[in-house]
Amino acid sequence: MSKKEESNFEELIGKLEEITNKLEKEQLSLDESVKLFEEGMKISKECNSKLEDAEKRITILINANDEIKEENFIPEE
Repeated sequence: MSKKEESNFEELIGKLEEITNKLEKEQLSLDESVKLFEEGMKISKECNSKLEDAEKRITILINANDEIKEENFIPEE
């Protein structure tokens, strides 16, 4: 996914919910199920990365000598 196409966390969660609903409620072939599962895992990893980046940023803000101070944060790629 390119930077232009990068989705926000909420959009990714929505896509993940759609995939979950399809896997739970629709009669899919094994191949279709595996493809959806694979897509869901990619989205899940991206969501996890976004959460980790947010957690690191919050930690930087809190740990700056108990002062609210924002430092430059560059997420790991």
